[in-house]
Amino acid sequence: MLEHIVLTQADITRALTRISHEILESNRGPDNLVILGIPTRGVVLARRIAETIARIEPAAPHVRVGSLDVTLYRDDLSHTRTRTPSRTQVPGSIDGATVVLVDDVLYSGRTIRSALDALGDHGRPKIVRLAVLVDRGHRELPIRADFVGRNLPSSTEERINVHLEETDGDEFVSIEGGRDQ
Repeated sequence: MLEHIVLTQADITRALTRISHEILESNRGPDNLVILGIPTRGVVLARRIAETIARIEPAAPHVRVGSLDVTLYRDDLSHTRTRTPSRTQVPGSIDGATVVLVDDVLYSGRTIRSALDALGDHGRPKIVRLAVLVDRGHRELPIRADFVGRNLPSSTEERINVHLEETDGDEFVSIEGGRDQ
């Protein structure tokens, strides 16, 4: 199948830098901020966002970053391929914190619904925000990202592939499939 590259490594870096600035602006700085990535690529993106925030605000307190596995909270396990649960690592208490959930692609909204359920087992944040590298549309649940790297309208027959250096050895976002291919 043909793959059409829609974001290069430079595009991804720019998008994450913009998202980092937007997070800081909406939170009025980095205080009481916790960034949690959803495995696998969301964890990588969360770390990058935290590193970018630290570069933007070098005198600010350390931004807490971790991971939130949602595998056992999914309501569509019978419809998706089985994944081995990852380890959840929530850095300290999230009670009263601003939590930013990070994922690579927002599609149906089911992963984020699962993340909200999982998050509730770890505490009660003051506010929860959502940052995604790609929003492709086709929501099945009323979920919307607060911070989006790129909106990529796509057909349900297409697949969005996110490749990151840390997990895949190269870096780009592509669209694959669809009726024309």
